[in-house]
Amino acid sequence: MHFSLVGINHQTAPIALREKTAVSSDRLDESLMLLRRYVPHGVILSTCNRIEIYAMDNNPAEEASINFLTAMTGISFANLLPHIYLRKNETAVEHLFSVAAGLDSMIIGEFEVLGQVGHALEIAEKAGMVNLALRHVFQSAIRTGRRVREETGISKNALSVSSVAVDLAARVVGALEDCKVMVIGAGEAGSLVAKTIKERGVARIVVASRTQERATTLAETLGGIPISLDNLVAELSTVNIVITCSGAPQRILDIRHVEEAMNQRPELPLVIIDIAVPRDVEPTVKQTKNVFLYNIDDLTEVAKSNHQQREGEVEKAREIATDEVTKFISWWQALEVRPVVSALMEKAEEIRNDQLNKTLKKLPPLSDEERDNLEAMTKSIVTKILNDPIRF
Repeated sequence: MHFSLVGINHQTAPIALREKTAVSSDRLDESLMLLRRYVPHGVILSTCNRIEIYAMDNNPAEEASINFLTAMTGISFANLLPHIYLRKNETAVEHLFSVAAGLDSMIIGEFEVLGQVGHALEIAEKAGMVNLALRHVFQSAIRTGRRVREETGISKNALSVSSVAVDLAARVVGALEDCKVMVIGAGEAGSLVAKTIKERGVARIVVASRTQERATTLAETLGGIPISLDNLVAELSTVNIVITCSGAPQRILDIRHVEEAMNQRPELPLVIIDIAVPRDVEPTVKQTKNVFLYNIDDLTEVAKSNHQQREGEVEKAREIATDEVTKFISWWQALEVRPVVSALMEKAEEIRNDQLNKTLKKLPPLSDEERDNLEAMTKSIVTKILNDPIRF
């Protein structure tokens, strides 16, 4: 059995490419159905910083996974190849465990990725794309992520993409208390953004979402105002900061929206931080006067600072990941040889039973107790003879 990984992440590809390969939650089932045409067992892990295809097959599946990516995205092999990384067997296991531990994230120690790994496994299970080995490697990765967070300080006062986005906004505008902030997106990321800006003292919060009910629910928990996406321009004319993370397949804000809003507030700067992948905001928006647009790749500077602060905990986390990889590889090796061990034991039992019956025919009649003792002795001899070969 071969375990392989084909991936693209924030270290190998710009957001312009990553947003074309991202798979939203509502498209995951459809994407897994397509993946089934290329590999018998696989999991798709898609986050704001990565798309990774984990596959189990009797044959190496790297090429099949790349073919799946080209089919799903419509991007040619030549354009994808420079940005792809490949891992197989033990190195693929090591990578997955590192991802679950938060060691491969833009924000070291961030906690969202562990839930995303679990969600990816859950959806693949429902799609019938998970076999015993694939389930075990993902469950082991999740256990690794939990151990790292419980046994190290890597996630103490942990940052997230959402909280770093708020930090970036504060760097640009200064104190947040007097700002009016709009959050576009009421999912997990949007909720984290809204909670963070509330904790930073922002009193005026506007929440917009593709689903009005979710916008209303989130706004009520924060004492904010829910709005419809149809009213974006009106609100843009009064807010200081927009943080958007909707997960929509198409752009939410284009240059027409922003220019219309800025005509009503030409001297008042507008900071837009787009942490969605695919992006919610048309990149040309940054050409508008007094508009400052940032995307998720602009969070790198804050992310580097976070990495330096957690350097000591990173080493502890890597030791835990290495320990868990060793445990999994041992289990995997045992799984791989299980058919051979079973065949060996069956053959030995067949020989033992045949020889015992021949011997019993030559002996005078034995009591049941004597026959049981002879049976037990021959089984014990065979077990001891096989012990070393089976362990080897």
